[in-house]
Amino acid sequence: MPLRLPDKLPAIEQLKKENIFVMDNSRATTQDIRPLRIVILNLMPLKITTETDLIRLLSNTPLQMDISFMKLKSHTPKNTPIEHMMMFYRDFEDMSDEKFDGMIVTGAPVELYEYEKVGYWDEIKKIFTWARTHVTSTLYICWAAQAALYCHYGIPKYPLKKKMFGIFSQYTLNTHLPIFRGFDDIFQMPHSRHTEIHRDDIEKVPELTLIAESSESGVSMVMARNGREFYITGHLEYAPNTLDIEYRRDCGIRNDVDMPKNYYIDNNPEKPPLVTWRAHANLLYSNWINYYVYQETPYDISTIR
Repeated sequence: MPLRLPDKLPAIEQLKKENIFVMDNSRATTQDIRPLRIVILNLMPLKITTETDLIRLLSNTPLQMDISFMKLKSHTPKNTPIEHMMMFYRDFEDMSDEKFDGMIVTGAPVELYEYEKVGYWDEIKKIFTWARTHVTSTLYICWAAQAALYCHYGIPKYPLKKKMFGIFSQYTLNTHLPIFRGFDDIFQMPHSRHTEIHRDDIEKVPELTLIAESSESGVSMVMARNGREFYITGHLEYAPNTLDIEYRRDCGIRNDVDMPKNYYIDNNPEKPPLVTWRAHANLLYSNWINYYVYQETPYDISTIR
C-alpha cells in the first residue's frame, strides 16, 4: 500500500521518478482503510531533503501510512522556505492532543551546544515526554537520540577529537530482535557527528539495552521500553550523495575536514560513493513499522498510553 502524503509535498514528484508509489490525501480519502499515523519532527536544516529520505524508506512496506510533519514553535528554520513550513508543518502545541502510531525525530545541527543552551530545549523536552504517552514507538536519530537519552535517562554526551564521518561497520548484539529480522551480523551505517555516547553509561541504566555497536564508531543503536523507543546515533536514512555534499560543502571553509571514511569507490573522492547501507536501511524501517508499530499499536488509536 502507498503512503498518504500532504498534497503537493515536493517529495512526491521526486519519489515518483524513483518508481516509489505514494498517494496524496485527495486520492487516499477514497480508500476505507485505517492507515498508521506517523509523525516526523524534522529538525534538520534542509527539511525537503530529509522529508524525501525518510519517506523513501517508509514507503517500503505493504501498510498504508498517513504522514504528518511537526515543527517547533520556539525555532524558525533558516534553510527552508517559510511557505513550505506553513503548508506542510504544524506546531507541536497544535498536535499535542493527537495520538500517533509511530514517530521519528531527526538529528539537528546543535550537537556542540550543551543541551540546556539549545534555544528550543524546553519545548523539545516536552515533546520527548509527550511521545511516551501519545506514540506507540519512536525512532530518535543522531542528535535527537543523544538528546532523548539525556532527557529520559541522564546519559551524557562526549565531544570527539575528530568528527565521526563516513560509513562504519556495525555489529548486531541480539540477532533475535524483530528490529534485526533479515539482517546480517554486520551492517553498514553512515555517521556524521562531533559527539558520542559511551557504552559504560548505557550499561549503568537497566531500562536501556545496547543492541548494535561498532569498534570504530561506538554505540549505534539502543532500545528502551520493549521497542517503544529506539535511539540511533547514525543516519541509515541518508541518500547516496549526502556525505559527499557535506564533504564538498565544508572543504575550503574549515581546516579540519577529512574525507568520509569507507565511502568513495577506492577511497577516491573523484569517484562516486559506494552505497553499502541501503538494504539494511530499508529492512530496519520496515521491521520497525511492522513489528513495533503495526503489531503493537491499538486499532483505536485514542487508547495509546
